[in-house]
Amino acid sequence: MKLPRRHFLHLAGGAAALPAVSRFAWAQAYPRRPVRLIAGFAPGGGVDITARLIGQSLSERLGQPFVIENRTGAGGTIAAEAVVRAATDGHTLLLVNSANAVNATLYDKLNYNFIRDIVPVASISRVPNVMVVPPSFPAKTIAEFIAYAKANPGNITMGSEGNGGGAHMSELFKMLAGINMLHIPYRGAAPALTDLLPGQVQVMFASMPAAIQYVRAGNLRALAVTTRTRSDALPDIPAVGEFVPGYEAVSWYGIGAPRKTPPEIVERLNKETNAAIVEPKLRARFADLDAEPLSMTSAEFGKFIADETEKRGKVIRAANIKAE
Repeated sequence: MKLPRRHFLHLAGGAAALPAVSRFAWAQAYPRRPVRLIAGFAPGGGVDITARLIGQSLSERLGQPFVIENRTGAGGTIAAEAVVRAATDGHTLLLVNSANAVNATLYDKLNYNFIRDIVPVASISRVPNVMVVPPSFPAKTIAEFIAYAKANPGNITMGSEGNGGGAHMSELFKMLAGINMLHIPYRGAAPALTDLLPGQVQVMFASMPAAIQYVRAGNLRALAVTTRTRSDALPDIPAVGEFVPGYEAVSWYGIGAPRKTPPEIVERLNKETNAAIVEPKLRARFADLDAEPLSMTSAEFGKFIADETEKRGKVIRAANIKAE
């Protein structure tokens, strides 16, 4: 049977459009089941808190549970590798954070290349870290802390939520302030803060979400925030840079997916995440934690990660920081 040329071209054009239509329908049907959002640090820290906040919002927007799974160890590299190896259907995601940018240089050998193997899906927020000590610590200000550290070289113990991230960016503080402290890495912010409260360790550069309630309750003393300017949440607390010129270190968070995740799913997640972070309920929660919503396209977030990796790599090499 012969088909009129116009009828044939119409059918051919429709067939060519089928893959695009099916991909669009697939993305619209996503997610088909609960989504695992893997966090590389233990409950109670900034990574975990951010994962739970954005996970709840995305659950409400997309109609499927976003289950937070804490895969701790090696500064977040175990979590990142788990996502690198996961199926590329958008149902396993990573809570990307500044530790991932640090780890690219900090660890000599990783079983993956973060920039190559993780698709940047969406940015979420940026927050300051806060330098906190127990109320029993003799220094009441950051200037007094630096003087005390110089008078007691190597005798101050600095707790952290583990290698990578803010823990090792605090090495920049040591280098610029000309002091020495002993780093004690923990498996997460919560156990580090638990030991900081009674003074078993003496200082911590904690993420604002993890530490701010302790500061407000008077259980910890904030000496400084790590951003260039003072924090809206703690306006009376100075910035480290007011005493240590050139110092700045912030934490940031986002979502990543395994390489080869369909772009339609990445685009949908990006759109829904950007919408979630400007919702009044989540914005209010962010403001309480001094978190600044960070809205980017997937491509912009990818460039941001690459720039952060290069910037933090320079610090790590200059300070000769090593994974412990």
